[in-house]
Amino acid sequence: MTNVVLVGTLDTKGVEYGWLRERLLRTGVEVVLVDTGVMGAPRVPADVPREAVARAAGTELSHLREAADRGAAVTAMARGAEAVLLRLHAEGRLHGVLAIGGSGGTSIASRAMRALPLGVPKLMVSSMASGDVAPYVGSSDITMMYSVVDIAGINSISAPVLANAVEAVAAMAKAFARATQDQDPGVGLDPGQDMGLDLAVHRPPRLGAGGRPLIAASMAGVTTTGVDAARERLTELGYEVLVFHVSGSGGRTLETLAGQGVFAGICDLTLSELADDLCGGILTAGPDRLSAAGRAGIPQVVSLGALDMVKFGPLETLPERVRHRRVHVHNPSITVIRTTEDECAELGRRVAGKLRAATGPTAVCVPLRGLSTLGAPGGPYHDPAADRALFAALRTGLRGSGAVLHEYDTHINDPAFGRSAADRLHAMICAQRAAA
Repeated sequence: MTNVVLVGTLDTKGVEYGWLRERLLRTGVEVVLVDTGVMGAPRVPADVPREAVARAAGTELSHLREAADRGAAVTAMARGAEAVLLRLHAEGRLHGVLAIGGSGGTSIASRAMRALPLGVPKLMVSSMASGDVAPYVGSSDITMMYSVVDIAGINSISAPVLANAVEAVAAMAKAFARATQDQDPGVGLDPGQDMGLDLAVHRPPRLGAGGRPLIAASMAGVTTTGVDAARERLTELGYEVLVFHVSGSGGRTLETLAGQGVFAGICDLTLSELADDLCGGILTAGPDRLSAAGRAGIPQVVSLGALDMVKFGPLETLPERVRHRRVHVHNPSITVIRTTEDECAELGRRVAGKLRAATGPTAVCVPLRGLSTLGAPGGPYHDPAADRALFAALRTGLRGSGAVLHEYDTHINDPAFGRSAADRLHAMICAQRAAA
């Protein structure tokens, strides 16, 4: 039987959730309705009542009501909903999740969805879905659907939108249930520790299609040729390579999955998100970029791809403070500026500091003739002095560490560079396995 879980506040959205439940049942799926409301009385009965959700968060519903703090209540019920969904998934009773809401309901449901493994269907219908959805989606595979009108009754606009959501999640859940029906729901599950609950937290496998070990690679348009060469070589060596675009969200996703132990190795040749983090660019992955693999002890080969630039939006949005810099219009949506000698030196120190802390095998491959297509000899960002500042700070910062530095008299997009980086990663993975 296919089970779709509905998560929502049944005091304010009870009529709408009742409508969704009836529509879902007509598609032939079973429905588990989870109530995350706090104050008003639920308008329809729930399969998992709000009292149970509050207890899953380590509190009591009465305490949340007495405190009368909406922010704290939303946070607690989100934590409880996460625990409930993880439990249902561990029990094999969750093949898809659907939720509807405004800012509060979206915050609660999306946190619970983000805790579920990749591949589990997750659909969020929200009045917030036409804006910046990064706080809700994070590095997960949540599907966001814009509700067009607020979730306030079933009307001529909301009815077709919600009907589409029902059909979509039902179809996805049925496909997911078929794909997993022969699998033991306990496989790959470890006891959860959060709040002392008897939960099971899914840890994705480190094997991809055909049992091939998974490798993460980072890439931008300006490092594509070198990374493609590495990817092709790793594929020849028997790995499945997942490439992450260094768009901010791409780097965050790479870090999240690395921390979950998904990858056998990391081929992190493109670090431009660190430059954006330092210089206020728009595609930062945050200060924790380049940290998860080191903490997890995963073999990693790192390079300095695209640290010669910082990315901003369209040219007309370029901040006044950087308009005097070397500016290049990468495309109508992205404008880049060249990093300076001082910025490059600081980036070298930051990369070295992160890699010094790595607990697993780490190699740094430095292409001395350029870090991107723009930074190649003859390119608009070719700046040997700035590159030398980066390399010097990196060498100094890595001195005496466990990270091994390899320098190449070549450009990052030389295919030979990418193949060599791949071979080094393969050697480290094999050595780690042999020592285990």
